[in-house]
Amino acid sequence: MGFIRDLIDVSNTVLWSYLLIYMLIGLGLYFTIRTGFVQFRYFGEMFRLLGDRNGLSKRDKKGISSLQAFFISTASRVGTGNLAGVAFAIAVGGPGAVFWMWIIALVGMASSFIESTLAQVYKVQDGDQFRGGPAYYMEKALGQRWMGVLFAILITLCFGLIFNAVQANTISLAFEGVFHIDKSVIGILLAIFTAVIIFGGLKRIAKVSQILVPVLATIYILIALYVCIVNITEIPAVLSIIVKSAFGMEQVVGGGLGAALLNGIKRGLFSNEAGMGSAPNAAATANVSHPAKQGFIQTLGVFFDTIVICSATAFIILLYNVTPDAKLDGIQITQAALGTHMGSWAEVFLAIAILLFAYSSIIGNYYYGETNIEFIKTNKAWLFIYRLAVVGMVIFGSVAKFQLVWDMADLFMGLMAVLNLIAITLLAKTAIKVLKDYARQRKEGKDPVFKASNIPGLTHAECWEENIEQESK
Repeated sequence: MGFIRDLIDVSNTVLWSYLLIYMLIGLGLYFTIRTGFVQFRYFGEMFRLLGDRNGLSKRDKKGISSLQAFFISTASRVGTGNLAGVAFAIAVGGPGAVFWMWIIALVGMASSFIESTLAQVYKVQDGDQFRGGPAYYMEKALGQRWMGVLFAILITLCFGLIFNAVQANTISLAFEGVFHIDKSVIGILLAIFTAVIIFGGLKRIAKVSQILVPVLATIYILIALYVCIVNITEIPAVLSIIVKSAFGMEQVVGGGLGAALLNGIKRGLFSNEAGMGSAPNAAATANVSHPAKQGFIQTLGVFFDTIVICSATAFIILLYNVTPDAKLDGIQITQAALGTHMGSWAEVFLAIAILLFAYSSIIGNYYYGETNIEFIKTNKAWLFIYRLAVVGMVIFGSVAKFQLVWDMADLFMGLMAVLNLIAITLLAKTAIKVLKDYARQRKEGKDPVFKASNIPGLTHAECWEENIEQESK
């Protein structure tokens, strides 16, 4: 185990310190400039699209609206990254980590637009639904199936196994801190419930989670806003601490600046997933009349995830005047801070909320892996092995050291991000042309409708090759 631990540490140092920081910020700025600052210029348009029923393809008015899709995706994002990840970033990198979370979100919004728009352009029909993502645009647009297969393997390992260990770890820590239940007991119970879902397909439990998660997410956001409003006079001081910790000379001299930068970017990426290549898998399933519409919606999702929700968690923690016990990890820090602000009931609420947030993520992460396994090859034996591995990683994550599971997550999401960023950099021109097509139609006063023929030379965009306007007449 010591050798593996050292290998993960060295790999993360090389990957994040010498490569990913420059790729995420550098390419985020590149996409921002190439798209004409899409995340700022079209910010109002993103909100307009939330209530735009015409966002649905004219071929099918039965799909959900952009507003419904936005709330569902936002609710699903609120969880481990927003609650435990922010606490981890502050504990390790100091308050300055929050500033770098903001930066990676603001530049990452442009990366999110590019990857989500590409996922829409190159999506494929799957019965009455759509599917797609990085593996698909790597194969269809770049003509590199090996690259798509490699990404499919990485996302299966990252989300299906490693991220599920992180979710299980967060649940076990939350319950251990409040109810004093042994982590191994929690791990076994989680493994049983996970196995029931992925082997037995009890959809009723999944449907209950889909109802409860948005409700609990809304309650958490309201509690966080309440804490900020009650302590509104302290907010300027908190903002000052964040900025000073990000750029102050004491951080530079003590090496804290590097810790703030690294942890802010790591936790920001884990939370909003901009550029990682995971969100496009979901973006491809949307039924819209123009790919850019889903690109805008996903871009706004990054803003709300990090700038709004992660900031609320950060303020809850930084307004917590007592230094957290050194024995507290991740979610326990957020629980202790919230308990101080709201009373002990808030700690219990957060434990239950994180159970549902993280458990629904376990199921969602599993399906990311299953979908990408099917991209490689439909094989029941491999799928069975994968399901066993998911259950095993839930148990492992529940009892493993907090730092270990997060370091493993950093490594695999970093590898995913590198591969996806290379692909979307090579394909960015297509997404930019799609954006220009959208802007042209909006300038003409139209509700943008996309056809592959709108972009000269565009191929393999099979879902956009028919004449939608002709069909709608």
